Amino acid sequence: MKLKEGIPRHSQISRWLRNQIEEGNYKPDEKLPSENELAKKFNVSRVTIRRALQSLESESIIYRCQGLGSFVSDDRAPHNLIRLTDFNEDMSKAGLEASSLVREFKTIEAPSWLADILDIEEGTKVIQIDRLRLGDGEPVAFDSTWLPILYGQLLDEKSLRESTIYKVLEENYDIPIVRGCYRISAEICTAELETDLKVPEHSPLLLIDRISYTIGNKPVYYQKRYYRTDKVLYEMTLERDKNGSSPSGDMPLKEFIPVFKS
Repeated sequence: MKLKEGIPRHSQISRWLRNQIEEGNYKPDEKLPSENELAKKFNVSRVTIRRALQSLESESIIYRCQGLGSFVSDDRAPHNLIRLTDFNEDMSKAGLEASSLVREFKTIEAPSWLADILDIEEGTKVIQIDRLRLGDGEPVAFDSTWLPILYGQLLDEKSLRESTIYKVLEENYDIPIVRGCYRISAEICTAELETDLKVPEHSPLLLIDRISYTIGNKPVYYQKRYYRTDKVLYEMTLERDKNGSSPSGDMPLKEFIPVFKS
């Protein structure tokens, strides 16, 4: 698409994206091209692309999850988890003893997709931590986590066997995790995960992508967690207001919690 003179560029781009969505070229919940990809396509700055996406978001045509990208709306309001908890807190509530086996703890150079999420330059050193998460000694989930070196260097394998990233950073270094953005989807078990999770290859898994932030809206880490579906499910609690409905027609999400199955 060639942009026309005399019309704001972000308006033309948002109109083009809207048309693409209305014509069915992007399906509900499908991820749109990244800001970088769109900027290259239209030969404009990321600021211009961001304005175009903000316009579509204000019309509820798309929804955005910081660090994960922009997605086509399907008329459902996306909700974050109500309470920001870590794995050990969830397991404790379920009456299970949490522990972890650290499979990888290494320094890598951030690829472009990860650099965008963590708001760092491509090629910057980051810490990658892979852990098998256990409940009463049984595999429940597998995590892959990436942290900027600033935060990653504060962790070590020994502390993460019994504790969590949340707890180590908050209690030992006064770095609070104040916000998290979650996206839940379905995945299949790969050959690499089969051995650790003790489920057959190609079995369904629950994948949670999340990015966690500290004060100042700084990304602390990005994580992909693969849950065994025979071990965990999520329950949602909705509330009506005192009049029996809300002005917008939506019911507030009161609780959205993991439930671990024995």
